[in-house]
Amino acid sequence: MRPPGTRPGANIGAARVGDAPRPWTFDRDEPSALSDTFLRKGIVKTAVEDCAALDAIRETVARAFAGWLGVPLPADIATFLNLAHERIPIERLNDCRLHVIGAMNGEPWLRPAYAALARRTLETLAGNELAMQRQVNLSVQLPHDAGSLLPVHSDVWAGDSPYEVVLWVPYVGCARTKSMYFCDAARDAAVQSRLADLRAGTVEDLYALIEPHVEFLDVAYGEVLVFTQNILHGNRVNLEPETRWSSNCRFKSLLSPYADKKLGEFFEPISIRPATRLGLRYRLPELPRD
Repeated sequence: MRPPGTRPGANIGAARVGDAPRPWTFDRDEPSALSDTFLRKGIVKTAVEDCAALDAIRETVARAFAGWLGVPLPADIATFLNLAHERIPIERLNDCRLHVIGAMNGEPWLRPAYAALARRTLETLAGNELAMQRQVNLSVQLPHDAGSLLPVHSDVWAGDSPYEVVLWVPYVGCARTKSMYFCDAARDAAVQSRLADLRAGTVEDLYALIEPHVEFLDVAYGEVLVFTQNILHGNRVNLEPETRWSSNCRFKSLLSPYADKKLGEFFEPISIRPATRLGLRYRLPELPRD
């Protein structure tokens, strides 16, 4: 059946049908500044999409920290977390962090709330069928603590899939060395291509190579980062007079390729469309044998 207004034998794949312009396109949305920025820089900063979820998660973190200290939860959570270094002995930092991580991941609502912090952004960048890391991580970086550094790296080197994105959420304002740094995406590929030249060197040698091209991102409470872990990133000694509290968690398109960290082991589906559910359930029947 021909579209209205076409003649027999008309080329209906042409730019116009009759006198009407063709409105059809595979692009469902207008060009997205979010997507463009992510493709160009490998990272986007955006306002949190569910402020109540962020406040609830931060309160859980602070309440667990207060419980570890054996003190009541103060009314001013921001100051309590920012000045945590005044209460945490450096030798007990990891004990404190593991206690808070356990409390966070013991709450069944916390992972859905964490995803809600940037759900639309994640769906725009990674897909509307998502798998999420099974545990939300926590970083606590005290001022001048050289023992809690994350040296420059790309997570893909350690068995992560290049199809993953990280949702990074600060529970306090993070700026300068209290935050994370990222290598300029325009130079990242060239730097990674030279890694073989540094095989006898150290991660500090690698950082020295990218240092002129890194940016420490200022991220306020109420803002989040979504970034590809393919680009070089890390942190340095926190030279600011406050403690950093932040979480990170990986997300990926459910049916995109996995690396060492598998679905069901490291990742868990959080959104599956009906056709995918049916496809996963389907079993090809045995065919008659000759």
